[in-house]
This record gives sequence, C-alpha cells and structure tokens, in this order.
Amino acid sequence: MFTFRPLRLSVVMVAGLVVAAGCGNKTSPPAPIDGAALETIVVAPTRGPIERVVDGTVEAVNQATVSAQTAGRVAEILFDVNDVVPAGAVIVRLKGTEQRATLSGAQAGLAEARARNAEAATAYQRIADMYQRHVVSKSQLDQATANRDAAAARLSAAEAGATTAKEGVGYTEVRAPYGGVVTKRMVEVGELVVPGTPLMTGMSLKDLRVNTYIPETVLDKVRALNKAAVYVGDKRIEATKITIFPEAATASGTFRARLDLPPGALTAAPGVYVRVGLVIGEATRVEVPASSLVEQSEVTGLYVVDEHNQPSLRYVRPGRRVGDQVEIVAGLSAGEKVATDPVAAAARLTGVEHRP
Repeated sequence: MFTFRPLRLSVVMVAGLVVAAGCGNKTSPPAPIDGAALETIVVAPTRGPIERVVDGTVEAVNQATVSAQTAGRVAEILFDVNDVVPAGAVIVRLKGTEQRATLSGAQAGLAEARARNAEAATAYQRIADMYQRHVVSKSQLDQATANRDAAAARLSAAEAGATTAKEGVGYTEVRAPYGGVVTKRMVEVGELVVPGTPLMTGMSLKDLRVNTYIPETVLDKVRALNKAAVYVGDKRIEATKITIFPEAATASGTFRARLDLPPGALTAAPGVYVRVGLVIGEATRVEVPASSLVEQSEVTGLYVVDEHNQPSLRYVRPGRRVGDQVEIVAGLSAGEKVATDPVAAAARLTGVEHRP
C-alpha cells in the first residue's frame, strides 16, 4: 500500500487560529459568515486498474564490460569509477609499439605490391599488343597474363594486411561503445593485457527498465492483460512492454519479468528498489484531490458539503495516491460534494470568517 502525507489540520486548531487573529484586532471583531458557497467538487466514479503490488529492481538497458582486442601493456587509463564517459571516448590506451611496427611493414608491403601490380599490368598490355601483331607467341602472352593476375592478387592481399594492421593500431585505443558512467575498473597502468582481458564496466543511465517477479497465483491474469506500472513516489509510469521469462524460480514459485519503460521516464539509480503494480483486473473507485484531506491524530478525514452548503467532517479510509489524486477506499460515495479548501470549510463549520 502506498503511503502519503496529507495536510495535517484540526478543526479546533483552525478555529483557535482564526479566533486568535480576530482577537488581536480589537476594532475588527469577527464577522459573521455569509452565505458564500464553498469551493467543492462532485465525486465522480472512475474506472481504474486492480493491481497486485510487488517489489522491483531498476537496471540499465545498456550495460557492458569492455575487453581488450589486442595484446599490450596499459599505458594510460583516462576514466575511473563513477566518471561520466561520452560515447566513443578513449577510456584506456595501450602501448602499441608492436602494432605500429606491424602497420609500417604492412604499408611498405602495400606500396611494393602496387608497384609490382602496375609493372605487371604494363607488361601484359605490351605483350598483348605484340601478340596482336604476331610478334610474340601465345605462351608469352599467357605468361604475361599470369604475371598480371598474380600481381593483382598480391595487391589485394597487401591491402587486406594493411587494413588489419591499421585496425590493430586502433585497438590500442579502447573506446566507449556508448555514453554512460563507469561502474568498475579491472586493470592498472603498466599491466599486460591480451585479447579478451576485461578492462572496464559501464552502463548508460539514459534507458532504464525494471526487473520483478510475478507470483504464480496471478500469472495468468498478468499475461492476459499484459499491463503493469512502476511507482516512484507519487509518480506512476506505465510499462511499454512486459517480458515474462518461461521458467519459474524454484524456491519462490514466482516468474521473473522485465518491464520496459518510456525513454527518460525513470530517473532512479540502477539497483534501487521500486514498487511495481501488476494489473490483474479493473474496478470502479472514487478519488479526491490530496489537498482536500485533513488528518487528526491517526485518522484521516475530509469535509463533505450538503445541499445547504454546510460542511461536515467525515472520517474516511484513503488508499493509494497517484499524483495529486488519492483513492478513498471507504467513507465516501460517488455523487457527494467535497470541499476542496479544508481551511475554509473548517472556518465555516466553526462560524469564523476565513480570510485567505
């Protein structure tokens, strides 16, 4: 059950404060109450969901551990735990002496292959022209053709080698796959890493979701209605998608579920607990503004106004609060009028003028 803190107000307190204010000015005694109408609302029935409330845990949609893709010694660590990292930023830099040497050799081989390819292409064209004039034999043309094709193949291999070597150098600068915050660092400067060594873990705070567990007793209803909401304080956030995992937890007999939420709707930190309302049906209920409630000792009430515009304090049993509306579980019926200003209603009830 969600709790709230309505306005604490006692009829006796209001009367005492107002009378005291009047007594402080001897030339202006309290004026009698006129017949001005109180501000009221007519309680209307509303259809709303019946929910089974369970606990849930916030988690980031995007969370990953970045690992090394090449061997090397850690030269620099640019971010640490709790640092905010932009997308694509370098987070760890490795000493890339070997990778740069490999790239230089690959680029030199590529330059040679290009020269050999150009030479073979020119030789082929010359032999082909001579063959057309019947100056050289067919075997010489075949040899020139083979040389040209081999040179072209060696050029393709050299280009691939240069591309691979360039990527190897790029791997010495480990970049963030997306913007987020660092949650764990697993290496130190000077440490030797190999491909697959975990370096840093992070997550994005932009998109969040909630993990929860559905009791088996309401599983079929939740599946049928496919609706749920997450409560953070007085805010209700409807889930855009519910994913129910097929296997039950052995010990508890519950089914794990994941609730996707609208982007940016949830600002709670990953790992915190929230309340989850699993919709299992629909019911008619009455709601009133939270500002119309008063609290005396351990009970809650509101001012119900009759057809003569006269208020009376009635104790009610409140339910959950969503935004500025509070559900009244007992003590109030649809069609009744409720004073929206409890201070004015208390003043009317005690016969003292209320001056806002």
